[in-house]
Amino acid sequence: MSGFIHPNRFAGKTAIVTGAAQGIGREVALRMAAEGARVALVDRSKLVAEVAAEIGAVAIAIEADLEGFEGASLAVERASAAFGGIDVLVNNVGGTIWAKPYGEYAPDQIEAEIRRSLFPTLWCCRAVLPAMLARQGGVIVNVSSVATRGINRVPYAAAKGGVNAITACLAFEYAEHNIRVCATAPGGTDAPPRMIPRNAAPKTPAEERWMGEVVTQTKASSLMHRYGSTAEQAAAILFLASDEASYITGVVLPVAGGDLG
Repeated sequence: MSGFIHPNRFAGKTAIVTGAAQGIGREVALRMAAEGARVALVDRSKLVAEVAAEIGAVAIAIEADLEGFEGASLAVERASAAFGGIDVLVNNVGGTIWAKPYGEYAPDQIEAEIRRSLFPTLWCCRAVLPAMLARQGGVIVNVSSVATRGINRVPYAAAKGGVNAITACLAFEYAEHNIRVCATAPGGTDAPPRMIPRNAAPKTPAEERWMGEVVTQTKASSLMHRYGSTAEQAAAILFLASDEASYITGVVLPVAGGDLG
């Protein structure tokens, strides 16, 4: 964990962070706990238990596959049972599985990308709303992407475009219930190598070239011409989740060095 800590910013609050086993989700979970929250860490990887153990008594680990509503419901139920209510949901699950021109995607790969990067957010929002409505308040922060304007990731871009739509529409529907819904749109982000890769198959030379094209386009689109860090991504997510952003809802905040997506 790195970056500035705001002690007690989330004191007395409970947060669910999905995709918390590694990358941005891990950083968010660690920061939330350091700033006073009780945190339910959700991931389909057993590695999530290690992150919860690193945090300590204010964290629980929940193994669940969020690509289906059953897994999302299970996660919310366990978090609510452990902590008595949910104040914040950070929907972080998602990520490119393949990078290639759209004409190279097989139909099953297109469906897999949508399942991975749209449905976890859709299902988790649906699962948490009854708990937030019961308390007449809460914050949902979705993690989208500036890749909605990019190359070699059309299915992923379509999924994240859906996340943007979810964010705007839920904000409209639930503002009267004191529920805020926002999103960040990360650009390229340097993170430690994934311990469990999204696609374990060795890349072909063509796939290496296509991924290289994504990296080149991502850096070129950023005014800063670099990738961000997980700490920089987490800082924006925590701000939107905090009371400091109490008059902000329905927005998608690019965190991409000036690339607006």
